[in-house]
Amino acid sequence: MLREKVKAAAVHAAPVYMNKAESLCKVTTLISQAASESITLLAFPEVFVPGFPYFTNCYPPNATTVALYAEQSVVVPDDLGQVQAACAAHKMVVVLGVSERMRGGHTLFNSIVTIDADGTILGVHRKVQPTWAERLVWGQGSGYTLRTYKPKGSEYRIGGLACWEHTINGARQALIDQGQHIHVGCWPALDILDGFEEVACAQIEALMKTHALTAQVFVLCPSSYVDETCLQWMEKNLGPQNKVKAGGGWTAIIHPFCSFIVGPYTDSQDKLVIGEIDLAQLDLVKAYVDGTGHYKRPEIFRLDVDKTQRWTDEPDIAGPIPQNTP
Repeated sequence: MLREKVKAAAVHAAPVYMNKAESLCKVTTLISQAASESITLLAFPEVFVPGFPYFTNCYPPNATTVALYAEQSVVVPDDLGQVQAACAAHKMVVVLGVSERMRGGHTLFNSIVTIDADGTILGVHRKVQPTWAERLVWGQGSGYTLRTYKPKGSEYRIGGLACWEHTINGARQALIDQGQHIHVGCWPALDILDGFEEVACAQIEALMKTHALTAQVFVLCPSSYVDETCLQWMEKNLGPQNKVKAGGGWTAIIHPFCSFIVGPYTDSQDKLVIGEIDLAQLDLVKAYVDGTGHYKRPEIFRLDVDKTQRWTDEPDIAGPIPQNTP
């Protein structure tokens, strides 16, 4: 039984669009801001660096644009030194969504990097299935990176998935079976997309609460919003468009019984959505339903996850990667 209390925050913010260096600086600034609030666990939105590739939803496929996006994508661990240092300096666990570029290569992934409070990269999860037009940008991650992590000195296990990856029940169950206690569901703003204005936030809420209850976990749901740096970059480089507008985002922290600990926050302003996670509350939840125990029924249901290495660099990003690794 767990007795730890965690002061956590889900980031609701816009990156500096298509600018890796400035977006990483914003990450470290937000870590410092969170430290001033005594936060020990901070979760960032999906591909916060360098921002979500909304251009795939607005314009015809264009390899030149993808090449520009690749240039601004994050190489692990090379580009994350300042973030690791900030985690260590402030003794904070950080979960960061990035567009990742393979070290020494050009293939991209929609990735979630989990960094411990001593600056160690615990591991990188690569989204197993990019959604719709995302497949023009990102490759498919493998089961090799479907992992949870236990930060040093903490009682909890944490893991995360990106966006509509939550619709893949097998991916969620893979984390449940590893004894997850805290989940990070990383999202971009979707309610600003043409055709999703009325449904996106309802979909996000449904998926996050589904995992909270079925996994019996606390869920951090960080989300970005679309600001002028994104809209201006697209118009300047690709021309006028009417498929994406400013605003959006849905950020919250959710209890395993589906109540809101804090949020949802939907304004177009940067904010740390802060709440306390009392892991002792899992005792009552687990008395009713325990997905890794008395509610599992392993004699009926069995999940087979292929964790075979599929990409040559996966052992290099699986972690742990100490701070200052060249």
